[in-house]
Amino acid sequence: MSNKIKHSKVRNTGILFELITRQITADIIENKDGLAVGLLKKYFSPNTQLGKEYELYKILTTENYKSESKANHLIEAVIKTYNKINRSQLRREKYNLVSEIKNSYNVNEFFMARIPNYKVYASVYKLFESINITDPSTETDARFTIIESITKGKKEDKVVENKTIAGYKKSEKDLRLLTYQVLVEKFNKKYKSLSEQQKGLLRRYINNISNTNQLKEFVEKESIKVKKQLQSFLPNIDDEVTSIKLKEAIKQSDKLLRGRIVEDNQVITLMRYYQLLKELKDVTGK
Repeated sequence: MSNKIKHSKVRNTGILFELITRQITADIIENKDGLAVGLLKKYFSPNTQLGKEYELYKILTTENYKSESKANHLIEAVIKTYNKINRSQLRREKYNLVSEIKNSYNVNEFFMARIPNYKVYASVYKLFESINITDPSTETDARFTIIESITKGKKEDKVVENKTIAGYKKSEKDLRLLTYQVLVEKFNKKYKSLSEQQKGLLRRYINNISNTNQLKEFVEKESIKVKKQLQSFLPNIDDEVTSIKLKEAIKQSDKLLRGRIVEDNQVITLMRYYQLLKELKDVTGK
């Protein structure tokens, strides 16, 4: 009787990499030290077994062919390369990485985020595990899931993700980090510092890229709340021009409730409304 392979999110190298890169962004927003950056450099360099395994995950989750035979050939080539990895060293590195994550972060929160292409990542994990454990049915299911992903492209992801996020994900990890850091620094430079509301919105946006319903619900609730707060300032505004502008801002806030998914411009607009509320509170003392 064969052993049934079960997926482990905690031991999935592709998922670990995705979660660490998200944590890097969250740490930047919170102005925390570069712990997550250190983990990435330490465990995912080209010289580590984890780094080598991650490159194979990346190939099987990003490559795109029209032919199933080419996709299957790619899988065989990846397996051949995977067999050259030092398994015992890989297990040690993975164990040490997870231990450092547990010592540095809230594990439940760290592993809570939903991952795009989760099913494909899980299938790659099972494919690699099937090399060590005899489980023909799981190996077959995993292989066909990967082939389907490679041959159909990333159409489902493109529906959910906007062009900015898609381009962001294709960047090399260092460039991706730098790009987001520059965006946050520009916002900080313009508005001096991010408020707790703005930080909270950015955290949710980062952690819910693939969970559009949850993010949409949050933005809708915040939009209603912001509109009510803006309306409460109207009686305290004596300047006619400022009053007209505020009324227009209140009217435009309804646009935040439109659309099936949350777009970049909606997040940016809500960030600006938070900033407007902060400035109104400073001016009115309310």
